[in-house]
Amino acid sequence: MSTTRDLPAPAPAPHDPAPHDPAPHDPAPHDPAPRDPARVAVSLTGVHKTYGGVAPVPALRGVDLELLTGSVTAVMGPSGSGKSTLVSVAAGLDTATSGSVRVAGHALDAMSPDALTRFRREQVGFVFQGYNLVPHLDVASNIALPLVLASRRPDAGWSAHLVDRLGLAGLEHRLPGELSGGQAQRVAIARALVARPSIVFADEPTGALDARTGRQVLHLFLDVAREFGQTLVVVTHDAGVAAATGEVVLLADGRVADRMHAPSDEQVAARLLELGR
Repeated sequence: MSTTRDLPAPAPAPHDPAPHDPAPHDPAPHDPAPRDPARVAVSLTGVHKTYGGVAPVPALRGVDLELLTGSVTAVMGPSGSGKSTLVSVAAGLDTATSGSVRVAGHALDAMSPDALTRFRREQVGFVFQGYNLVPHLDVASNIALPLVLASRRPDAGWSAHLVDRLGLAGLEHRLPGELSGGQAQRVAIARALVARPSIVFADEPTGALDARTGRQVLHLFLDVAREFGQTLVVVTHDAGVAAATGEVVLLADGRVADRMHAPSDEQVAARLLELGR
């Protein structure tokens, strides 16, 4: 789902009902507390996505999903469940057939193609399994690329902080071909964060790495995201990766089948197995 141009509390529980009838202005005890729109990073409402052809294929079937600002969430599901389509639509890389998609309060379906491209550059970060680094640009230039594409002046202090926090100090002038897989993926993470986007989508970010390196990169990525209050969505097939995020959205047949808070690896794997039956 990549293109180079794109690179750029819980609510309090209601009080116990009083022994007398509530006053007309009091909400009923079962009424949900209103959601603060400013805290919602991504909202999908009634989203359908159908791919045309001789036999139309529905990929998303009425998805309703909200992710709060600063949340770290994994998206999982059996093969063909709609994970990649969900992320593509939520990131503005693909358009919904029907329904509403809002990112940082902006309705993506109301934007022109050019406006949507500019919005992605400024508000959405991406980390891909294959890194997607530009081979002839060094580490520093790859990290700065989203800002260059958006004609924004780099913040030298912020860039230096990312380089240091992600363990890339001393590698700024190396080309991608001179990096290990773990180093290359850390460059990709820095590039996704450098523009301070509203949300970052990571598609199988450890899929091209060996297990040990993948765990190291993942935990560093999650630590940095939480440290910076960065909203992060990770698409993965790995129950361990999903459990590390703290919240898991499970898809099945194009629908949200379950949401799990702070599950263990075993709980995620068991639920995924149930959905695949």
